Amino acid sequence: MSEIKSLGVVGSGQMGAGIAQVAAASGLLVVMSDIKEEFVKRGLGAIEQSLGRLVKKGILTTDNQKAILAKIKGTTNIKDMAETDFVVEAATENEELKLQLFRELDGCCPANVILSSNTSSISITKIAAVTKRPDKVIGMHFMNPVPLMKLVEIIRGLATSDEVFKTTNDLAQKMEKTPVTANDFPGFIANRILMPMINEAIYALFEGVGKPEDIDQIMKLGANHPMGPLALADLIGLDTCLAILKVLHSGLGDPKYRPCPLLIKYVDAGWLGRKTGRGIYKY
Repeated sequence: MSEIKSLGVVGSGQMGAGIAQVAAASGLLVVMSDIKEEFVKRGLGAIEQSLGRLVKKGILTTDNQKAILAKIKGTTNIKDMAETDFVVEAATENEELKLQLFRELDGCCPANVILSSNTSSISITKIAAVTKRPDKVIGMHFMNPVPLMKLVEIIRGLATSDEVFKTTNDLAQKMEKTPVTANDFPGFIANRILMPMINEAIYALFEGVGKPEDIDQIMKLGANHPMGPLALADLIGLDTCLAILKVLHSGLGDPKYRPCPLLIKYVDAGWLGRKTGRGIYKY
C-alpha cells in the first residue's frame, strides 16, 4: 500500500481537532469536516490555540505554527474526504451516527482509501459491515488530549487485512504515537478497564462514601494516577462515559457494567463535564 500523504478527519470537536493537529504537525495534508461551519471554525480555532501554547513554551516557532495550520483545510462537505488517502471518523460516540457516516464515506471515497474510526467502544466489525470495503476498515482509538497522549489503540475488525493493519500502525508512528493492538470486543482494552473504575468512583459518590475531591485525591495519591477518576470523567465528558458503559453493559451482558444512576441523572441534566462548565465538578 502506498504511503499515506493526506488524512481526512470527520468531526472537529475535541478529538477531531486534536487528531487533525498531530497529523498536520507530522507533515500530512489534512481535511477536517463537520456538519456546521461554526463547528469547523471552532475546531480550527482550538488547533490554533493549542499550537499557540506550544509556541509560548518555546516548543514551536510562530513559523511552525503557521505552516501546520496551512496544512489543514476545513469543510462542511463530507464528500471532500474523497481527496484523502486515509480517513479517521471522530464523531460523537453514537452507533447509528457512525454507521451512517461509514455508509457515506464508503460511497464517496475511492476504493483504495482506508476508513478508520476513533470509536472508544463500538464494534469495528459492525461498522465495517455497512461498507463495501470491510477489509479496509479499522479502529484507530486516540486518547484525550490527543496532542499529549502517546497511545493509539489499533483495533482490527473480523475482515481487516494485514496490509491495512500495517499501514495504520505505520501511520500512528508517523504521527509520533505508540500503536498498541486490542481485539474487537466492547470497549476494547482501555475503556473496558477504565470505565468500570470511573463508574465505581461515581457509585462511591452516589452512596456517600466520600466527597468528589476526596475520592479523586485518594486515587491520585494511593494509586499514583495523574488525575482522579471523577475529574477524568469530566474531561472525557459524562455523556461519552455513559455511552461507553451502555455499550459494555449491552455488549457483554454483565451487570457489573451497569451505569450508575447518578451518572445518568447528570447527563439528563446536561451536566456533561468541562465542555458544559458543570459535571461532577463546576468549572
